[in-house]
Parts: sequence; C-alpha cells; structure tokens
Amino acid sequence: MRRFVVIVSALLMSLTLTACGNSHSERAEDNISREYAATEPVSNIDADEETAVESTVITTAEEVTESEATEKSDTDTDILIAFFSRADENYNVGTIEKGNTQVLAEMIYDRVGGELYHIETVTPYPADYDSCTDIAKQEQNDNARPELSTTVADFDNYDVIFLGYPIWWGDMPMAVYTFLESYDFSGKTIIPFSTHEGSGIAGTDSNIADACSDATVLDYLSMKGSTAQDSRDEAKEQVDEWLTKLGY
Repeated sequence: MRRFVVIVSALLMSLTLTACGNSHSERAEDNISREYAATEPVSNIDADEETAVESTVITTAEEVTESEATEKSDTDTDILIAFFSRADENYNVGTIEKGNTQVLAEMIYDRVGGELYHIETVTPYPADYDSCTDIAKQEQNDNARPELSTTVADFDNYDVIFLGYPIWWGDMPMAVYTFLESYDFSGKTIIPFSTHEGSGIAGTDSNIADACSDATVLDYLSMKGSTAQDSRDEAKEQVDEWLTKLGY
C-alpha cells in the first residue's frame, strides 16, 4: 500500500512539472511574439515618417523653385529695352564694332533682364561719320520718319520700355520718332537713356513725353559715348546707380 502511494505521488509531481514547463515555454513564446509585434510596426512607421518628411522637403523645394522662376519670368517679360545705336566711325571714339548706346543697353539688360530690341532702318546709315551726320541733319530738317526694318512682336505685353539713343544734332535720331509713332504707349512707362559728347539729354525726355502723352516718362540716364565705349567699369557703375534709384 505504501509503495502504491509513493508511485502515485511521483506521477502527480511529474505531471505538475510538465504543466509548469509547458506554461513557462508558452509564456516565453508569447513574450517573444509580443516584443516582435511591438517593434516591427514602429520600425515601419519611422521609415514612412522619414520618407514623408523627405518627400515634403523635396516638394517644397520644387514649389519654391517654380515660383521663383515664374516670378522672374513675369518680371523679365514685361520689360523691353529698345535702342537705336550705330557702330562704324563715331565722334571721339573712332571706328567701333558696337555702338555706344548698345553698350549701355546691354548693361541694362544684364541688370533687369527683359528683351533687347535694336531699332534699325531699312536703309543703313553710312559707315563714314561725316556722311552719316549729313544724312541725319537732312532727315531732321525734313522731319522724316525713316522706315524701320523690324517690328516688336507682342508689344502690348510690355509695361516698361527702356528707350536708348544717341543725340544727333541736339535731338533723337528720326528713326526713334518712327519707333514711338509705331506703337500705342498708353499706360506704359518709358525710361530714356542716351549717349552724347557734351550735349547731355538735350531735352529729348520732354520730346518723348510729348510724343507719348499717355505714357509715364521716368528719370533718364545720359552718358558720354566715350565713357560707355572706353571706360566700361565707370559706365557700369553709373548704370547701376541709376537703376538702383529707379528701383531695379
């Protein structure tokens, strides 16, 4: 009888230990499963958040770049830099490849952008200085309007017109009057600039205001052609100071 009790007791202890072992193992496996389940989604969320942040930054940068490009484009395209300029033999600078006024026009373009338009006549002026001045004087006496070789496309799209020219016989070349009378300047802003060798602007800003009475004429730049041609750094400094005063 005693032997039977011992055997039964041993069997009961064995069953108890097995149950505890299985319970411990199951709890350990459950803990491992819960730990893995907790860490894996967190890792995925972090990765998604990092991707989202990077995507937002990239999108924002692209939007800013497009906005800046659009703003620059809008600013540039409403400006026209129209100029009459003659190369060849010129007073006080000799024979040149690029006219004095064109030099200034390109400096303005480098600063404000826009579009450059060279006012040119169907019949070119002579390369010889004296012959050119003779024709210029005759055109002035006749109040002529020389025919221009090209036109400005979509002129109505321009709000600001920088208008450049040399002073010939105390006035603008007659071709510039042709240009002014070829378009409607109503509501536009005209900004004159000229080159000369001692006459200054010669009252041509008032002539422009008279010819384009519905336009606004702003403060002009007048510079010696020899400065524009032979002293580029000084010329650029004057151009920059003038444009800064105008708000460019």
